[in-house]
Amino acid sequence: MTSPVTPDDLRVRAKKIFDRDARAWAAERRRDVVLVVPLNPPTEREALSDLDQVRRWVGSWREAYDATEVELVWAVRNWSRIGSQEIPVRATLRGPEAIARVAGEAAAWGVLVKRLDVLRALAGAEGDGVLRSHARAIADLDDADFDRLVDVTFWLRENPTSGRLIRELPIRGIHTKWIESRRGLVESLHRAGTGASGLGLHEPSPLVRMRVLDPSFALHGLVDVSAPVDDLAAISIRPDRVFVFENLATVLAMPQMAGAVAIHGGGHRVDLIARLPWAHQVTYWGDLDSHGFAILHRLRASGVVATSVLMDTQTVLDHRDLWGHDPNPNTSVLPLLTIHESTTLRLLSAQGNVRLEQERVPWDYALPQLGVE
Repeated sequence: MTSPVTPDDLRVRAKKIFDRDARAWAAERRRDVVLVVPLNPPTEREALSDLDQVRRWVGSWREAYDATEVELVWAVRNWSRIGSQEIPVRATLRGPEAIARVAGEAAAWGVLVKRLDVLRALAGAEGDGVLRSHARAIADLDDADFDRLVDVTFWLRENPTSGRLIRELPIRGIHTKWIESRRGLVESLHRAGTGASGLGLHEPSPLVRMRVLDPSFALHGLVDVSAPVDDLAAISIRPDRVFVFENLATVLAMPQMAGAVAIHGGGHRVDLIARLPWAHQVTYWGDLDSHGFAILHRLRASGVVATSVLMDTQTVLDHRDLWGHDPNPNTSVLPLLTIHESTTLRLLSAQGNVRLEQERVPWDYALPQLGVE
């Protein structure tokens, strides 16, 4: 038996659909949204079991909403033992404003619509998709941060090629962390409004950590250097061998080696290797797991010729006692892996998404395969 729907039940349903869909309604300027809720009125038999309760239920619908908020459809039930009774059978909310009011979110709806209208004026005709994608982030901003977002979007539109650092922007309350934490939203709004692929700002060159394994390559006596990638790209060294290791500990442990350097290239840092003209052919060693192979694939996709080492089936099987588990394996298609690398990756998967972390491989096992005598 289905219980009759109460005004509180309607409020809960309205809140649920508002929380789920309101941002899309506002971004798409939807006005045709309709929520229809059958009220599951009681039968005569149910009414006879507790007539006072049924009367209270009918009265609650008469008192709960005015006609501008909820459309109630009433029907006459000609019950043989109780007589004719007019009872509500269906409630309809037409439009997002009505749903918002019943959900208790009228103020939030008003703020969201106003904010998106302001940003739509800045982003132009291409802005609807951006607003739809970022409506939740926009709605979650407090008033001060929303005002800053508007100021940033307007200033960038007026100064599309400023060449300034974020620290130099003449916008009150804006700093590097503010921009970076909202970078996707800011860039999307700017792209929609101007067609520009970037913000026109001066971007600091990211740092790369490198150890020169050949003392003759030392930079003014320094053999362990973290420097902007563009500065490292300009140095005059021409190593015979460039190692790229996923883990920093391995970079630091490498012994001296004639004609060689070692670079820390785990995760997104691997994208920076392609910006080093003297590092377009490298030896890569990463964790023996799906993510290590994904980084290797990413390195090759950037244009670097990368030969893997210690990422083979034999290394996996030789260290079965050191396996761990990969709780969130990378499932991307990696067409740039060699046949042997793909075979190793399938083995890891077949064994239950196991992984062999780089640092677990004994050093005396690794060094000969790295070509260290």
